Amino acid sequence: MFEKTKEISVLKEVARNVRIDLLRALHHAKSGHTGGSLSSVEILVTLYFSELRHDPTHPRWEDRDRFILSKGHGVPALYSVLANAGYFPREDLMTLRKPGSRLQGHPEYDLDIGIEATTGSLGHGLSASNGIALAAKMDGKNIRVYALLSDGELQEGATWEAITTSAYRKLDNLCAIVDRNRFQNDGAMDKIKDIEPVADKWLAFGWEVEVLPDGHDFSSLLGAFDRARRTKGKPFVIIANTIKGKGVSIFENQGKYHGVAPTDDELEIALNELGEAA
Repeated sequence: MFEKTKEISVLKEVARNVRIDLLRALHHAKSGHTGGSLSSVEILVTLYFSELRHDPTHPRWEDRDRFILSKGHGVPALYSVLANAGYFPREDLMTLRKPGSRLQGHPEYDLDIGIEATTGSLGHGLSASNGIALAAKMDGKNIRVYALLSDGELQEGATWEAITTSAYRKLDNLCAIVDRNRFQNDGAMDKIKDIEPVADKWLAFGWEVEVLPDGHDFSSLLGAFDRARRTKGKPFVIIANTIKGKGVSIFENQGKYHGVAPTDDELEIALNELGEAA
């Protein structure tokens, strides 16, 4: 049964199970995004098992916090977290990317399984989050909104338009998280279009900024989300330095696994490293 926790050992075990489940699902689908799913696991586990106010048994609860996966290609990790939290049976993960499945390759709006928005066209998730956060303020609701962005999205003008709007509207009920794994579809970001200095840019646009040297460290993530909740008058961004393919040595910092599912041999290696029998 789902229970919120701040116990690091529990969160680490949830993250291990999430990685196992998402890799099995990707392998079964024979397509999907491995690297960017693995890099966001700790962020998503912290959100759903510690931070968000939500109830898997009442997914349409009006006063729930909202989470928008702007980096929609990383949805295998989100599906796995939602399943482990109890939104739907874990065995349903094996329907990933299958015809007729609710679990497609990018998230589609479906509150009953915990998906708040259709995303995947990069650069638009923060704008949607702005609208939800602003509506909550207008309605006088104590709702927080969280948006997970890829660092590749920070190459897009639409993202910076949204960043400007968040600050102008003083959306202190909004927290953005950047999964800073430094790779995108075609390779390393600094070889394609470098986005540094990332923190300085968000600061200049009027946000409160926290940079996490290790975006996989649960203590750091818990502390950052706590500070985000206590920040008033401006939106808060967590720039989480992560590792593409985190948790499996053959995938780590390998750009070629951005949109490639594990082979039979690769899945066996991955499960062995994660302490799970193939």
